[in-house]
Amino acid sequence: MRHIDHRKPVLRALLGLLGPVLVVAGLTAVSACRSYSATRKLPAARADFLAKVDYIINKEERKIFLELPDSGRDDFIAQFWKRRDPTPDSERNEFKIEYEDRVAKATTMFHGEGRQGWQTDRGRIFILFGPPSERLTYPMDASGFCREIWYYGAFPVIFIDEHCSGYFVMTAINLEHLQELNIAQGHFQNTFNPEKKLFDYQVSMQKTLAEGGVYEGKVFVDIPYDTIWFNFKGGRLETGFEVHLEISDESGTTAWEAQGTFPLALEEKDLVENRKSRFRMEFPVRIDKDLDRLKTQKMRMDVSVKSTTEGEELKKTVAFQLKF
Repeated sequence: MRHIDHRKPVLRALLGLLGPVLVVAGLTAVSACRSYSATRKLPAARADFLAKVDYIINKEERKIFLELPDSGRDDFIAQFWKRRDPTPDSERNEFKIEYEDRVAKATTMFHGEGRQGWQTDRGRIFILFGPPSERLTYPMDASGFCREIWYYGAFPVIFIDEHCSGYFVMTAINLEHLQELNIAQGHFQNTFNPEKKLFDYQVSMQKTLAEGGVYEGKVFVDIPYDTIWFNFKGGRLETGFEVHLEISDESGTTAWEAQGTFPLALEEKDLVENRKSRFRMEFPVRIDKDLDRLKTQKMRMDVSVKSTTEGEELKKTVAFQLKF
């Protein structure tokens, strides 16, 4: 049995090359408790490095860095930046210079939220995507909130300060605008082994009914064909995905849950024809309990997709509100 690799290595060298994207928080399979314990034991300078590259370091690199003896970490840091150097034959590493410059600017621009400016929501977006093409500020709107809207092309990123105290939290308009950070951040993090691009996916939700105490809709999980690894069996390309989804409210109470296995088999010529499209997995959603309460809640959807070919699992969390 052999692998057919139809992946296109995607490696963007400079942070500003990604274009307009918006945000969704991603989860990894790394044990948070174990990682936190190892991080606490780091010397101050090592901990500072790890914290400031948190937006671009991938889980393999983080694991190796934490497991290294301290004597080996200087070389790791040098190699970390070298892997991301878009012009390795020159002495100047544009990626490192640009990233560190954005961290420094975010520290200055967004201080006063009880944490370093580069750790704030506005700081994170500024570091990953650079200055917005347009930045609008509203001291106080009709709801009593202060807000900022950053535009990257036609896409808005919205930050709200509920008490006009200077503490801005990123929000978003809808699920369609919540999918891109995992993909964008994944491009940065996937430099440890650029020949092997892990599969990624997008999640979207469509409302079909919201009346009479019932909310119905569909959740779509889409995986680009050019990121999928297949087994070659009987003259066909075969793989599959195990998917689990759970919608919960602010207290963590489950409002809806679903899971399924989706086999995928096709001819190699079909894969070539569909390489720019996506494999879609669909789940019907029905919520018919506590809807009056849930429609005022900040909901979250936890998504897990596991490849049956590679056994690798990718978890994500999407924040949203039920639309009526």
